[in-house]
Amino acid sequence: MNYEHIVFAKFLSRPNRFIAYADLQGKVVTCHVKNTGRCKELLLPGCDIILEHHPNAALTGRKTEYSLIQVYKQTTHGKELINMDSQAPNQAAFQWLNDSGLTGITELRREVAYGGSRLDLSFRQNGLPSLMEVKGVTLEADGIASFPDAPTLRGVKHLAELEHAVSDGYQAYVLFVIAMKGIRSFQPNIAIHPGFGQALTHAAAHGVRILAYDCIARPDSLRIDKPVAVNLT
Repeated sequence: MNYEHIVFAKFLSRPNRFIAYADLQGKVVTCHVKNTGRCKELLLPGCDIILEHHPNAALTGRKTEYSLIQVYKQTTHGKELINMDSQAPNQAAFQWLNDSGLTGITELRREVAYGGSRLDLSFRQNGLPSLMEVKGVTLEADGIASFPDAPTLRGVKHLAELEHAVSDGYQAYVLFVIAMKGIRSFQPNIAIHPGFGQALTHAAAHGVRILAYDCIARPDSLRIDKPVAVNLT
C-alpha cells in the first residue's frame, strides 16, 4: 500500500487517543492519530515521525490536515521505521494475497460478515472457503514482536468466530502483520492480556492457522515481506 503527500516532522505530544501535536518545520500542527493503541513506547517527545498531508481536508470535511502514520524507533538493530497506521495492515494484507502471498487464492473480498462479527478478509484457497482476520503489530522489544498493546475483547471474539468457522468447514487464518523489519519472533502479549494469549493458543489447537509476517516500511509505503516464527508457549 502507498501514501501520497508525506512530510517529515517531530512528535510533540498526544493529548488523547485521536489527536497528536507535531513540529512541522517550526510550525505546530494538529494530526489525526491513525492508531488508537497506547503506542507509548513509540511516541516519545522529539522522535521523528512521518505525516500524511491531506491538502483537500477542508473540502472533504476533515478536522485535521495531517495524519500521523509512521514513527522512527531506536531498536537493537538500529533506527527502524514502524508503520502505526491501523488501516495499513488490512490494505497490505489484501495486496499481499492478491499478489499470491498464499497459493491458490481466488474470490478475495474485504469486510465479510460471519457469525456476530465482520472479519477482515474472505477468499477461496484451492477451492476451499477461507476467512482471515488481520492484526497490525507495532509492539517490539529486543527483536520480539507481540500483540496486543492493550486488552482487546474484540480480538478474543474474533478468535472464537474463527474457531467456529473451522467447525463449519472453513479454513481460518489469523495474520499478524508486524509493521517493521528486524523481528526474530512473534508472541501474544500475555502480560497485557492473558485472555488473548489463551484464546490464540486455543484457536491454534482447534484448526485456526496462525501466521506472522514482517514488513518493509518505507516513508511512502508498507509491504508484507517475510514470515516470522510464532511462539505460543
